[in-house]
Amino acid sequence: MKSEPVDLLVIGGGVNGTGIARDAAGRGLSVLLAERGDLAGATSSAATKLIHGGLRYLEHYEFRLVREALGEREVLMKMAPHIIWPLRFVLPHHPGLRPAWMIRIGLFLYDHLAGRQTLPGSIGVSLDKSDPRGKPLKDEFKRGFEYSDCWVDDSRLVVLNAMDARRMGAQIFTRTAVTAAKREADLWHVTLTDQYTGASRDVTARGIVNAGGPWVRETLTGAFSQTPKNGVRLIKGSHIVTKKLFDGDHCYIFQNADNRIIFAIPYERDFTLIGTTDVQLDKLDGPPQISAEETDYLLNAASEYFQQPVTRDQIVWAYAGVRPLYDDGDSDPSAITRDYVLDLDPGKPMLLSIYGGKLTTYRRLSEQAMQKIAPFYPQLGPSWSGGKPLPGGEINAASFGDFIAGLRREYPALDPTWLTRIAHRHGSALRVILGDAKSMADLGESFGGGLYAREVDYLMRHEWAREADDVLWRRTKCGLWATAAEREQLAQWMAQNKPNVEAQ
Repeated sequence: MKSEPVDLLVIGGGVNGTGIARDAAGRGLSVLLAERGDLAGATSSAATKLIHGGLRYLEHYEFRLVREALGEREVLMKMAPHIIWPLRFVLPHHPGLRPAWMIRIGLFLYDHLAGRQTLPGSIGVSLDKSDPRGKPLKDEFKRGFEYSDCWVDDSRLVVLNAMDARRMGAQIFTRTAVTAAKREADLWHVTLTDQYTGASRDVTARGIVNAGGPWVRETLTGAFSQTPKNGVRLIKGSHIVTKKLFDGDHCYIFQNADNRIIFAIPYERDFTLIGTTDVQLDKLDGPPQISAEETDYLLNAASEYFQQPVTRDQIVWAYAGVRPLYDDGDSDPSAITRDYVLDLDPGKPMLLSIYGGKLTTYRRLSEQAMQKIAPFYPQLGPSWSGGKPLPGGEINAASFGDFIAGLRREYPALDPTWLTRIAHRHGSALRVILGDAKSMADLGESFGGGLYAREVDYLMRHEWAREADDVLWRRTKCGLWATAAEREQLAQWMAQNKPNVEAQ
């Protein structure tokens, strides 16, 4: 760890923290990021995995947020074509809920609030049984609408931002908590504590960004001994992953009688992802978990539309996350703003706290954060983050499909289905993992679910993976297939093969 003061210390290794670290490092600032757990270890790995404008936010007149999010879709697709790609969403018309004319107006606004370059616009569709979009649905849903948004591997989006920040000189420390911070003269004096060993070390910084997510207030009251003036609403969102419920690469968006919506999305080839819920929490007591009531809610909401009821025995996995929304005073959890607020402490040295935000707008939030802190950094360079690909995004092919085809020619003995899956994780960086592999056996020990030792070694050396869950559920989703014995096998292998990497 460098001993001289860093320009900017970022607290939090979620999408906002890593996005800000990347943006700042690319503008010439020296950056240190401290995350007390794993990258994307909380909210940023528990999303619905969408890059979207937020169609239902139009009902709450969030036009600025929707416009900004819609504008980001194609920017992010170009930055990371391996982990972000377009999807078509089918919205069956439910006669007893929102009228068709209202949906048409909403989709017209959705199509035109921000410029579309490649994503197709919305259309009306017939949902008869001869069409794969109508086949899995109940007979009463005879028509609907279709529009565009995008899929994202949320955890990998976070890791890739951290990797790019590191490439530009940022220091990234995981399992490292900020346990004390005080102003002295023109510097922050900060204590960092290793969450494994308990060892502490002191660093200094010319400014701090508090991107603690659900713990943004606790960070201020704890390490900083401050009383925050802004409130946070903790909204738990839970998802279930079921056995594959329908064929095709389209998604569904279902309206519910409580005016909420849920999505049903093809997931990791063999599954369907259903979510999300909105449950307000008074406080965080350990890692959030889906409740029986939330499970029933999602099963019932999906069964309202699918011809075959969705049942508990079809669930293979469930996860929950807590969205730290800015407290705008709304009593309805679904109506609380998804917009973000950047709170600049007037004292010196600089302290900026981040409230709210969503995956889709993380890059724009990072740019806004740079604008906020620009007066404290005369040397700050211009905005740049939207024009450069994230690691693995430099595919040098006309399309991602062409990139995959090239890999299959280059590695003809490797399983083509597996090769496609892992290419979506790593993009052009995949060749670093594959190296001179001529067969699947060359990839080393198998841990189930298509996970091999070569990739795990890469994840440990280059992506801060330190525990089995980091690999199974965040860097990959191989935990969906791996057995309990295979998970234990992976944990033991990682413990025995720790790379000699101190601070990556």
